[in-house]
Formats: sequence, C-alpha cells, structure tokens
Amino acid sequence: MDKIVIEGGVPLSGEITVSGAKNSAIKLMAVCLLTDEPLELTNMPRLRDTRFMGQLLACLGAKVEEAPGARLLLHAKTLTSTTASYDLVRKMRATFNVLGPILAREGKAKVSLPGGCAIGARPVDLHLDALKALGAQIELSDGYVIAEAKNGLKGAEITFPFISVGATEHTLLACVLAKGETVLNNAAREPEIIDLADCLNAMGAKISGAGRSEIRIQGVSRLKGISYSVVPDRIEAGTYALAAATAGGSVRLVNVRSEHLGSLWPLIAKAGATVTMDDNSVLIERGQGTPLRPVDMETQAYPGFPTDLQAQFMAMVCLADGVSIIRENIFENRFMHCPELVRMGANITVTGREAIVRGVERLTGAPVMATDLRASASLVAAGLAADGITEISRVYHLDRGFENIDVKLGNCGARIKRVSETG
Repeated sequence: MDKIVIEGGVPLSGEITVSGAKNSAIKLMAVCLLTDEPLELTNMPRLRDTRFMGQLLACLGAKVEEAPGARLLLHAKTLTSTTASYDLVRKMRATFNVLGPILAREGKAKVSLPGGCAIGARPVDLHLDALKALGAQIELSDGYVIAEAKNGLKGAEITFPFISVGATEHTLLACVLAKGETVLNNAAREPEIIDLADCLNAMGAKISGAGRSEIRIQGVSRLKGISYSVVPDRIEAGTYALAAATAGGSVRLVNVRSEHLGSLWPLIAKAGATVTMDDNSVLIERGQGTPLRPVDMETQAYPGFPTDLQAQFMAMVCLADGVSIIRENIFENRFMHCPELVRMGANITVTGREAIVRGVERLTGAPVMATDLRASASLVAAGLAADGITEISRVYHLDRGFENIDVKLGNCGARIKRVSETG
C-alpha cells in the first residue's frame, strides 16, 4: 500500500491541467447501457472509481477500452447480465446508478444495495421512489433491489422531498427511454447534471431545464452512439486552488470552467489570495508575506459552496489570523479530517455540524491518515504548508478522485512523493 510523503513549507509555482470530472464521468459511463451503439468519452480521468465502474460495466456485457488521449471506448451492444453483484457495487456507491439504465433497457434489473459511506448515511429511498413512480415494481431481497417493468417505464411527475444529486442523475438515466413525459421537481442543479443531460441530448434524448430545479424529459425509443467530452472537474480545480492559497505561491489552473466555482473564488479572495480568471484558466496567487485571513463558510447544494471542498477549505483557514466558523449542511459526518489536522497543530473544535477553527501561526508535519477522498486532499494541502515532513497513509482514497496528484503538485515545485508503505 502506498503513502504520500510531503516536505512542506515550499510555495507552489507553475501550471496544473485539470482532468475531467470524476463525479460526471462515472454517470456518463452508465449511459452506455442505454444504447446498443458505441459511446466514446473524451477528457476522461484515469481513476480508481472510473476503473471500478468499467469493471462493473464489463460484467454486464459492455466492452470497455481505455484509449490514448484520455479517451474511453464503451459499447454495450447487448447486455449479457442484468445483475450487478454486491462484490462490485460495494466498492463504489455510484455504481448503484446502473439500476435505472438496465431496467429501462431490459425491463428488469437486480442490483445490490450500496454499502455504507464513511461521510454519513446516504439512503437510496429517493432513487427507488422515483423508479416506482415511473412504473417499476420494486422488491428488496437479501440486500438486493429487484426491479421489473415488463411493459417499460412510463413518464411521471416526480417531486424530490430534498435536493439529491444522485437521485436526480439516476432518474434522468432511467426516464429518457420511458414512454411519455417525465417532470422532475426540486431537482439538483449541479454542473454534472447539465453534463449528463447534454450527453443524453446529443444521443437523441429530449431533456430541457437541466441546471434548473424543474427538468422535463420527453421519452424517446432509442439513443444513438456519440463521442462526448467530460466536463472539467470543478472539485479538482477547487482543491488545487485552495492548496495554492494555503501553501502560497502562484499556480495557474488550466481547463477550468470558472463559472462552476462561483461560490469559491470570493472566499479565497477574502482569505487573502488573488484570483484572476480568463476564458479557460484561473490564476491563484498569494505571496509569502500576505497573511491568510479568517473566513466563515457553510456548505450548500449548488450553486452554494460544495461539500466536496469543505475539508480543503478548512485546511486553508487553519493558518488564518483569527477564527473561522465552518458549517456542514450536506453530510452529517464530514469532519473526520479534523483530528488529523489537529495532529498537525491545528486548533479545531467540532460541535455537531459546526467546526470552529482558530487559526495558528504554523502547522507541523506529522503522520496522518486519510479517512475519505476529500479529507485526504485537505491533508495534502496542510502538508504542503506545514513545517517538516507529513506522511499520509491510506492514499487509495486520493486515487479514487485525483489523477496523478503527486505529479501535478510536484510539477509546481512541491516536495511530494509517493512511496510504498513497506519501502
């Protein structure tokens, strides 16, 4: 097993190209189940999560091939199985979203319930309720969802009781082939929702309103194969932006949709870094003599501040001159990085969904452990700014969502390396 070793205290300087969005790519891969024609995805990140998804799709009968130039070729000409086993679905929660496409195409599906998640309860009730509204018969048996729609799915009006990105995406994947119109109320508005809808529309779907709280879908009988480029990863971009602000220096992020992070840039500027945007890049600068200032923040559904950047933001304000209050409104257990940051000298008090961060003059390198994907990124940012050596174990979490993070940061002058736990 690998670990990341960082010798901190070095400002960053250079350019980082942001990869395709993990959270979008995985759902776009599931789209291949809706057509018997080939689907090519470009700007594809190479990640543990995308490879897990590829393994599942292959078990269902799809051909999955990584090609040069960040391309992934998918072709589910026929589905050889309508069952997604626990051994595959337990590895990554998002694989549960194959249920809707298999059901829409084959009229039946058997998919394992996803396992637990370290950052809190994430029930699939909304997913199943949406499928029932579309006419599916749902049975839960021995940890599996057994779904059937002998006469196909039918359009319906569905109102989500609260905003859910996963349920919105899953319902879109299921209803594009349903008969009639489907209306989704209180839908999630994230850029990844728009990316999924844009891909489906390019394949022949009829979706309007993606990015708004009401989405309308006119069902079609079939979808065609296309080549489609995955949207740049706003969470990766935000992570490197916050790392640059935390460690100091000057980093230009390339292949960025700056409008997707409208809630982040003002807070980075308020903390003391300079943010300069153009059509395809963002420059983050903070001189070593420029102190970080405290900033309060709370996570919200898009277009609010992303929960997936909360841990990285906290690493930054750990070094601010004053007190910052961070409130986590999305997941109830997403402060597991706090004890690890405290090991590095941070002063953090957690009460329920609120963390009070009293800035310290410096952080000190220490052995720390990654607890989840985004928490691990916060430890990297803290390690870059800390005095001394930081060793981060369980970095397989990082590999789930960041492509070559050690290489990208190393190209900007960071003293960072990946080593074997036994080496």
